[in-house]
Amino acid sequence: MSISLQTPVKLGSLQLKNRVIMASLTRSRSPNSFPNEVNVEYYAQRASAGLILSEATLISPQGYEFTHAPGIWSKRHAQAWKKVTDAVHAKDGLIFCQSFHVGRVAHPVLQAGQPNVGPSAVKAAGGKFRQVSGEPGYCTPEAIPTDEIDMYVEMFRNAAVQAKAAGFDGIELHAANGYLVAQFLCAKANIRTDEFGGSPENRCRFPLLALDALISVFGADRVGVKITPSGGYNDIGGGLEEDTKTFTHFVSEMNKRNIAYLQFSRYSPLFDPEGRGNPIQPETFRKLFKGTFLLNFGYERDTGDAALAAGEGDAIVYGRHFIANPDLPRRFFENLPLAEFAWPDCYGPHTATDTEEYRKAQIQGYTTHPALIKQ
Repeated sequence: MSISLQTPVKLGSLQLKNRVIMASLTRSRSPNSFPNEVNVEYYAQRASAGLILSEATLISPQGYEFTHAPGIWSKRHAQAWKKVTDAVHAKDGLIFCQSFHVGRVAHPVLQAGQPNVGPSAVKAAGGKFRQVSGEPGYCTPEAIPTDEIDMYVEMFRNAAVQAKAAGFDGIELHAANGYLVAQFLCAKANIRTDEFGGSPENRCRFPLLALDALISVFGADRVGVKITPSGGYNDIGGGLEEDTKTFTHFVSEMNKRNIAYLQFSRYSPLFDPEGRGNPIQPETFRKLFKGTFLLNFGYERDTGDAALAAGEGDAIVYGRHFIANPDLPRRFFENLPLAEFAWPDCYGPHTATDTEEYRKAQIQGYTTHPALIKQ
């Protein structure tokens, strides 16, 4: 049987109508961390995806990097997200919540003065908080004490409880892009000497506890994980040999848990300004993971189809194309032209949210991209 982007695929206990997955895209359009009617329209417009992965959603007000990013740590958040999931389901769509904590790449100014935290007191190189006066870079985090690890695991469990109440079809552990879970996996960011640092097995301990917390709420067949083994982004990377060992153990443990999917995001020099990353190929982990294997980053329609036909993955995750093409699956399947998105419209404005200026800027480049009219 020939496999293409249009072929349905099983993901855990769910049947996806196609293999075009919408990536988690930070768009910064949820003032005060609560989804709103503009977010409802945005996600509903893209419900033709085989699966929507929500934008990275905060499990705590502490792990804050992006202005107007949404959260999922309270019942009020669940109620707000329920309007989004209901709108997606009304259009026969499926949506998972991507749960994350940014860890050391947060900034105290953005989280009510609370310090940023990480596995160790190791500052990430680079960074620029454009929404903070003076545009400062990253600052040194406070190391999470051993006796507080359980508190962070509980944050993930609580987020899963709220996500389930919100009507999400499943939940993803964001273990990529240099955020808190990825920081624990990285030998350069994690220099702990307790049971959560040192060996690859120890560095995987917290990520696996967070994963198990999500599974305890949704069940393994409704849980996925995103990884970027190549590192680079947010100054992550422990060296090719060490990272390969670490992620081999991590993925092997995921496989034992029979989770729904593993999302592998490929290396890009564009997101590695410090040159920390090492390109690691997806086939290294494809053979270790027996669930649905998602491939992310840099795919077009033809290269996505080719990767599926070659058995490199089971579905393809698209990001930027979904921004300007809410009906992306149809455009792919019918070989229709793609609209181009503009970088200035990618992230929402940082201005006061109670102004007409903000409301106009909030929708620009967000819900203003039209679907093609069927002839």
